[in-house]
Amino acid sequence: MNQPAIAPRSTTQRFLDTIEKVGNRVPHPAVIFLILIAIVIALSHILYLMGASVTYQVINPETHEVENAAAMARSLLTSDGIRFMFTGVVQNFMNFNAVGVIIVAMVGVGVAESAGLIKALIRQLVIVAPRKALTYILVFVGILSSIAADAGYLVLIPLAAAAFMSVGRHPLAGLAAAFAAVAGAFGVNILIVPLDGILTEITNDAIHLMNPAISIGLAANIWFSIASVVLLTVVVAIVTEKVVEPRLGHWGEVDEEVASATLAPEEKRGLKFATFALIAVGIFLALLTVPSGAPLRDPVTDALVGNSPFMNSLIVVIALVFMAMGVGYGYGAKTMTGVNDVIDAMTQAIASLAGLIFLLLIISQFLAYFEYTNMATLAAVSLADILTQADVDALWLLIGFVVVVMILDLIITGAIPKWAIFAPIFVPLLMKLNMSPEAVLAAYRVGDSPMNAVTPLNAYFAMIVVFAQRYQKEAGVGTIIALMLPYVVAIALTWTLLLAGWQILGLPWGVN
Repeated sequence: MNQPAIAPRSTTQRFLDTIEKVGNRVPHPAVIFLILIAIVIALSHILYLMGASVTYQVINPETHEVENAAAMARSLLTSDGIRFMFTGVVQNFMNFNAVGVIIVAMVGVGVAESAGLIKALIRQLVIVAPRKALTYILVFVGILSSIAADAGYLVLIPLAAAAFMSVGRHPLAGLAAAFAAVAGAFGVNILIVPLDGILTEITNDAIHLMNPAISIGLAANIWFSIASVVLLTVVVAIVTEKVVEPRLGHWGEVDEEVASATLAPEEKRGLKFATFALIAVGIFLALLTVPSGAPLRDPVTDALVGNSPFMNSLIVVIALVFMAMGVGYGYGAKTMTGVNDVIDAMTQAIASLAGLIFLLLIISQFLAYFEYTNMATLAAVSLADILTQADVDALWLLIGFVVVVMILDLIITGAIPKWAIFAPIFVPLLMKLNMSPEAVLAAYRVGDSPMNAVTPLNAYFAMIVVFAQRYQKEAGVGTIIALMLPYVVAIALTWTLLLAGWQILGLPWGVN
């Protein structure tokens, strides 16, 4: 019997295969970060001996004051540095927010998964969504997940992998599509998200350096953001189906149980009880948020959106929702019979994170050491100085700004710290060149997101590797980087072109 011909690998596929092989030959991620710690220690001392330093202006996100600041290289091999490394281990780990976020979220998700709710929801999604629309739906939801802070990393990415597998598609393609949506398009949404409030405040502080009479509002980028969401949904879905899936190849048989056209009676009853639980939690949360002066509103401004208790507790809210729905489903479907089953589900969920928590312990030390040395600030200010001194047209300066932000996002993943440094430099500079501050903020959104999908310094990158190993045991850092590079390139190019076209056409960026 003749075997089907195997299509030859394209140049792009061979290139990505090489990246994956090389990347997966490196040591365990924990060893990689230990090596990086050694490099940071050595480099910090070299820069310290060279007297490396910069002076700059920075906006304090808490006081909104523009402060003159100076940063000089700090060595981890001085007496102060050695004391910091030895005394700060526990505090560095406790200050690493990703650890708490993952544990709290997984308590709720663990209950939902153990009860069978996640599998039932995937089945319902597969039944309702046309097969051709599945990728677009998951990507669109992934981009919108930034409204719930980091929940997309913890919930949607593993769900997308399972959804793809349920219909016979490669689960790593689903994982990659969701990761690209959640991380690579993090800076935009069709709604106002918590990050918008902080970025807008910092932008206004920078504008006032140039003109105290001008300010922008929370929706200053809303039209550009909506267009970006539509564009990036299409781009990420096309890259998934035309580049990533063909490279990964055929997964296997369809999971008939998950992909069947109907739900079992007990599953229907479980989903009905899960819906009742969701309604109950919704009423409870409404009582805590809707009335004026409610506990989860800002106690000073009474605002619900922005830096409010509700927005700062979204991970807890999400964990509560999944826990309640999981218990409701378990009771309805009879997959849980008592409180002990719920507690066992929570315990197992946290126990499954043991390897990841150990890795995050190492990563937290690296990030703390890197921050202590001031090397990230030195790099950011130095690159900004080079760009501001370049004699180029305003549009090219805007695009150059996007590129600089992308480069620095590899080492400074937080959106707020970078903008606090860049805003007082580039907002006044580009305003002098007749560029609107809304355009500068939009450019920052474009530059800040794509690299999140490939930098190992992303707090959730290690978790994505763990998710991938559920389906491909030998998966490693190289696997994820090879999966995500096509997305990064496509997102960066198309999004930058959208930004440039928007500016050239003079389209409104949003509403003020």
